[in-house]
Amino acid sequence: MKLSPRLLLDPVHFFALGFGTGLVPRGPGTAGTLVGVLLDPLLRPLGLEIRIGIVVLMFLIGIWLCGESARRLGVHDHPGIVWDEIVGYLALMLVVPAGWPWALAGFVVFRYFDIAKPWPIRQLDHGLKGGFGIMVDDIMAAVWGALVLLAIMFVLGIQ
Repeated sequence: MKLSPRLLLDPVHFFALGFGTGLVPRGPGTAGTLVGVLLDPLLRPLGLEIRIGIVVLMFLIGIWLCGESARRLGVHDHPGIVWDEIVGYLALMLVVPAGWPWALAGFVVFRYFDIAKPWPIRQLDHGLKGGFGIMVDDIMAAVWGALVLLAIMFVLGIQ
């Protein structure tokens, strides 16, 4: 189902579709994740505690936002709904230092786990419905990605 740019006039779709990035014809999840890549450096000066609060708030808002957008579109977890990718990437970036190498590494591992959906991501993606189901699989992809990056940091001796 191709989405019309007119949907962006509706605030629910505007945010759920990642400010329009979810409308790209190929790789809307990747395009949505890039919004997170752009937001992360803007949030870094706020400090870790505030960033955690923002990610939690974005997750809670996303449960309703993504669920409502999916309901209005009539498609559970339409590929154009990318708010979950934005939040997932920002959640992953809570555990790594600032800088473009970590931003790139975070992008790559997050997209890998979001696309490949290893256990239990696939089970959560298929088993849970509504906005919570849309959001939680991306948080789990962030957890897997964070574990990989933390292991790399450990091996490299980076704190």
